[in-house]
Amino acid sequence: MFPGQPFFFAQRDRESLARQMRLVVALTLGAGCLIGAGSAWAAEAAAGQLPLKQFPVAHVFTFLFLMLGPIKIIGPFANITKGADAASTRQIALWAALFASIALLLAAFLGEFFLDRFGIPLPILALSAGIILFLVALLGILQQLKPLASHTEEVAGPVPLQPLKIALTQLAFPTIVTPYGIAALVVFVAMSQTPQARLTVGAIALAIMLLNLGVMLTAKRILPVLGLVLPILGAVLGVVQVALGLQIINNSLRAMGVM
Repeated sequence: MFPGQPFFFAQRDRESLARQMRLVVALTLGAGCLIGAGSAWAAEAAAGQLPLKQFPVAHVFTFLFLMLGPIKIIGPFANITKGADAASTRQIALWAALFASIALLLAAFLGEFFLDRFGIPLPILALSAGIILFLVALLGILQQLKPLASHTEEVAGPVPLQPLKIALTQLAFPTIVTPYGIAALVVFVAMSQTPQARLTVGAIALAIMLLNLGVMLTAKRILPVLGLVLPILGAVLGVVQVALGLQIINNSLRAMGVM
């Protein structure tokens, strides 16, 4: 160990702590501003003002595809099922798609219930989803600058014959059903003013789950082909997710009258 290393690490820790404190202060001030803006929005929304802009169907599909779609599933699914036979792999894919679909259905109903129950303004929920999506996408981009982390720690050997448990704890949550994906689905359902619009959002989510199932069933065949494309596609989609997160934040702030 070099003589200056302890001082260097201590200084780096102090700088890291200072950055974290500044972040906490900024988030606290921001939360205070948003609470005040949310209260103002609630008063104006009661008068029928400041509606949150409804996204077109194509935008809803793009959002949900990026948040719940198969791009982020191929690699983890291939690692998890590396030692499994064809029958176990198929069972894991089917159970994972089924659990994810049920979870999204429950989230859509419960999310709208709690919105009405606790009087949570829709722009506040949309803003939360945008912040989560932005931070997760930004973290994914930053992680691409580091050496690739191996997932072999989770799958040390052949996959045990527990397709149900693997599908539930390693794939459905949180690989397929992400927190920001649930938040986005709740926002889209809450923004839908007619039963037909809600059925459209549900059909889009179901179509994406079926697409996930198809990708999982063919992951071992398509992964060698996509091995070179996935890193590039992941980087591009990461930037798109950052932009979509910022767009949601911008729309939410405008709906609350902050901007």
